[in-house]
Amino acid sequence: MKLHRREFAQLLLGGLGAAGLASVGMPAFAADAGTILREADAIRNPQTSFVVDVALANYDRGRVTEQTTVTTYSRPVGAQFQTLVHINSPAADRGKILLRNGNILWLYDPASKASVRISPRQRLLGNASNGDVVSSNLVGDYNAALNGEETIVDGDRQNRNCHKLQLTQASQSAPYSAIEFWVDTASNQPVKGKYFTQSGKLIKVAWYRKLKNQMGVSRPTEIVIADGFDPNKVTVMSMSGFRAKTIPESWFNKEWLPNFST
Repeated sequence: MKLHRREFAQLLLGGLGAAGLASVGMPAFAADAGTILREADAIRNPQTSFVVDVALANYDRGRVTEQTTVTTYSRPVGAQFQTLVHINSPAADRGKILLRNGNILWLYDPASKASVRISPRQRLLGNASNGDVVSSNLVGDYNAALNGEETIVDGDRQNRNCHKLQLTQASQSAPYSAIEFWVDTASNQPVKGKYFTQSGKLIKVAWYRKLKNQMGVSRPTEIVIADGFDPNKVTVMSMSGFRAKTIPESWFNKEWLPNFST
C-alpha cells in the first residue's frame, strides 16, 4: 500500500490542528456513552471468534521505514477477548506470539521457548503498541463518559458529526491512561481517537477509515496512527480477511504456545 506525504499532511492538518469544526453541548440523557462505545466496539471487532490478517507499515516523512505482518486469533470471553497474535514477518520475528488472557500480556519466543510478561503500552512497530494489535473491546478496558457532539474531519478529510467520548482507564491491561474517542452519530462507526499518558501528554492520534464489508458488517479496514510528538511519523495498520473461526480455549495458555502452528 502506498500513501503519499501530501496525503499525510492533509490528514494531519485536518485532524491534529483543531479539536473539531464545531462543538455542540449535549444533555447527558440524550445518549448513553457505554451503549455508544459498545456498538462502536462491535464494528471494530466481530463479537464472536474470528481471525484477521494485519499489515503494519511505519512511515517517516512519507517513506516506509519498517513493515510487519501478523495474524490475530480472537475469542470473546465475557466483555473482553482472549487473543493470540502470530508474527509472520519480518523473518527475524517470525513465529513469535503475543498472548492476551485476562489482564496479562505475554510474548512467546520460539528460539528460547520462553514466555515473558510484557506491557500493552510497549511499541510493536512505530506508533502501534502491543495493545493495538491485540483485539480488545474498549468498553472492557475503559470507563466512558459522553462529552457532547462535534463535527470533525475524518480520515478521508470528510466532515463527520460525532459523539465525543471521554474514556478513562478501568483495567490494568488498557494500553492508554485516557482516550478521547469520536463515534459517528448516525452509524456508530469509530472515526478518531486521541490517546494520552497518565500525565495528560498526547501519545498519538488515530483515524479509522476505508470501510469495507467484513463478516457482514461495514468495518474500518485501515487505521492511520500519527505520533503525538512528531506528526511526520505515521504508522498504518491495514486489516484484511476477517473470517469466523472456532478457536479452542487451550490456545490461550502460555504453556501451550510451543504447540502453535500456522
